[in-house]
This record gives sequence, C-alpha cells and structure tokens, in this order.
Amino acid sequence: MSIAYHSGYGHTAVIAEAVRAGAAEAGAEVRLIKVDEITDEQWETLDRSDAIVFGSPTYMGTASGAFHVFAEESSKRWFQPAWKDKLAAGFTNSASKSGDKLHTLQFFQILAGQHGMHWVNLGLHPGWNSSTGSENDLNRLGFFAGAAARTNSDEGPEAVHKADVATAGHLGRRVTERAKVFVRGRVAA
Repeated sequence: MSIAYHSGYGHTAVIAEAVRAGAAEAGAEVRLIKVDEITDEQWETLDRSDAIVFGSPTYMGTASGAFHVFAEESSKRWFQPAWKDKLAAGFTNSASKSGDKLHTLQFFQILAGQHGMHWVNLGLHPGWNSSTGSENDLNRLGFFAGAAARTNSDEGPEAVHKADVATAGHLGRRVTERAKVFVRGRVAA
C-alpha cells in the first residue's frame, strides 16, 4: 500500500502516519509518499501498489494546490491505465469542523474513479452524535467517505485530536483488510 499525501504545516502528516501505522499493524507493507517531493521511483511504487490512500489538508474547500498538481500529473498513469482496479481511500484535515472536508474526500473519490480504482470508505458509524457519545469517539466528525480530522489553526501538529488519529489508524487497517480480500479474490479468479 502507498499513501500519497501533502501536508502544508505537519497536521496532515500526523494523519498520514496514523494511516500508515494502522495499515502496518494489519500486515501491510506501506510507503509514505509526499506528493510535493515525488520522484520517478515513487511514481513506479504507486503503480505497483495494490492500494493508494490519498491525503491532503483541505484549503479553501478542496485539496491543497500541491495535491492538485499531483492529481494532474497522475494523468500519465490514466493513459496506461496503471492504477485501474487498485483500491483507493482518502483522508483530510482542516481547522473547521466541516471546513468543506467532504469536498476534498469527494475530489479523491472522483480522482480514483477516473483511474478506474475501487473506493474503500471509512466503514464506521458516526461518533459523538448522541448524549452518550464524546469527542473521543472514533469518527467523531461523522464522515463516511474517508478519515477526517480537525485541528486548531493556531496550534501545531502535536494538537491533532487523538480520536482523529485513531480514526485514521482504523482507515489504514480497513484498507489493508480489504486489499487482502481483493488480492485473494483476484488470484482465485
């Protein structure tokens, strides 16, 4: 599995690391790839991966400019089609509770769809949506499409909420588990 992400101030890197840790815990070999520093070798790593998890902060209602550059560059893979039938998932972070994070996750879903990839959702009910819930619940922000995090804009990466980190770890484990099933099914077919 590869995690292709951009992090402007380090907050999204914390989430990327949590996805990586969750995937590794579930048995995946995982590579973190910073899309604003991507090399030819890392593009080839993405081509060989069974699953690619996209990640970016949400800036001005969408993924960062650096991630958009990466997405446009991925069109070279689209022509081959190098990423067809891979699994895909995504995560994002912003300072606002909503912050239009859903739009970023939908951007990732459309990118994956254009490549012919299969989207893996978060697979969790929303947390913190009842009187017995708390801000420490998994999926405390209530996203279904992918992992979402909320971090104050005036605090550093160490302030990324623990529940959001745990939710990202869940996403990494879920993608790894789905990839195992997917690969076994492909071999059996």
